[in-house]
Amino acid sequence: MEPIVSVTGGKIRGRTTDGVSAFLGVPYAAAPVGPARFRLPARVPDWQGVRDALTHGATCVQSPYPPPIHALIGSDGIPGDEYLNVNVWTPDPGGSGLPVMVWIHGGAFTRGSNARTIYNGAAFARDGVVLVSINYRLGISGFAAVADAPLNRGLHDQLFALRWVQENIESFGGDPNRVTIFGESAGGMSVATLMASPLSRGLFRQAIMQSGNGSAVVAAEDARKLAGELAAKLGIGAVADDFGRLGPDELRAAQDAIALELMSDPNPARWGSSIIANGLGIMSLLPVIDGEVVEARPVAVLAEQPDRAVPFIAGCTAEEFRFFTVPTGVAAGITAQTLPFVLARYGINPALADIYGANRPDATPADVFAAIITDRTFRSDTLHLAQSNAAAGVPTYAYEFAWPSGIEGLGACHVLEVPFVFDSLDGVHTLTGPNPPQSLADEIHSAWVAFAEYGDPGWPRFEADTRLVRIFDSPESVVVSDPRGDELAALRKSVG
Repeated sequence: MEPIVSVTGGKIRGRTTDGVSAFLGVPYAAAPVGPARFRLPARVPDWQGVRDALTHGATCVQSPYPPPIHALIGSDGIPGDEYLNVNVWTPDPGGSGLPVMVWIHGGAFTRGSNARTIYNGAAFARDGVVLVSINYRLGISGFAAVADAPLNRGLHDQLFALRWVQENIESFGGDPNRVTIFGESAGGMSVATLMASPLSRGLFRQAIMQSGNGSAVVAAEDARKLAGELAAKLGIGAVADDFGRLGPDELRAAQDAIALELMSDPNPARWGSSIIANGLGIMSLLPVIDGEVVEARPVAVLAEQPDRAVPFIAGCTAEEFRFFTVPTGVAAGITAQTLPFVLARYGINPALADIYGANRPDATPADVFAAIITDRTFRSDTLHLAQSNAAAGVPTYAYEFAWPSGIEGLGACHVLEVPFVFDSLDGVHTLTGPNPPQSLADEIHSAWVAFAEYGDPGWPRFEADTRLVRIFDSPESVVVSDPRGDELAALRKSVG
């Protein structure tokens, strides 16, 4: 069966399989190519007849992940100009009033797309939710602070896509007043940023932040400094006209080169202190404080603006940073001798290792490092955001994904919870190992569906006095009050 619906631009044809209708690669904005790459998103041009929406659309220009990460999760890269597109899965295009979830992919704001197998929305649609996954501009295209161009083009794309959802989701059976946004990694950071942004009011009702934080933004002057470095490397002016003449290959090479230079020489004097502090020397192109989309660090805005709180789930995996240290070989170089210097590089008092180490008597120095940086990058802000949201009197829920991968050394690492959330465990054994527990996928996926449907995932709320956190694990999940609170308190004191 090939259902046809009308959306902005014209009619599209999807495909129905096992009771789920999928519409893939649907453009929500005009193709941002040439000079338009550095302008605000614009309405998609109308097309004639019925447009096929049967295959995934193009992705923003990006390079494959480095081999160790590619081996775990693969890479993205579908050529084409119409990379501002959405995928929609629905149980009933002729229905009405269904809850809607909008997925924002991760990838450090330089990689990723909505075309990944683990983001397949069929299981959500099977369970009564209209699932929308979006693409947005990445890297130089989305976040370079180019003169004469609007800042935060990637975030403007996300806002434009959410407006598209408001205007079109009824055509797929969805209710525009029942939208939950959710995302992981850079997508989770985007969720926090959208919650804090004054431009997002009325575009969603609820939010879920997976493995994100509320600090991944940079000062405009620092972002312009990095754009100047990019322009110098390319031999062009740091202006929109010059950048707009570049082709995809030139953009890809430049953003890869600048990322490598930043990681090898994380000098705040060269790159700007906010890029080093908030990107941790890993992310080079991030959202920019522009006073419009991004007023300040989201974690600070949401603490000071309780009116921006929405029903919220926030969480991370228990050992996020092992994803970045184990497969890359970084962990092998962290010893008792080097650990103090590595921690100092991240602005952390090396004495903190004594507290984390005492709580983990069998841990290696690399294990201690990964635990500290996991908390520094993800868990601290996650629980700060949960606390601010709960203080506003809005339903708030916190979780930790603790099940360890079957791949040796990864533990409960970054990205690992995503296929469980989407109930898409087939074909991800390079990340999970050969026998991921389906019962855990059933549990966490059902919790996300329940939150979209009823605003309650099924475990007690996070409150300032109890700080209850759902620990997802197999064979049994539990609710714990303030897990490892002593470590988090010591970390926050260490980094101020």
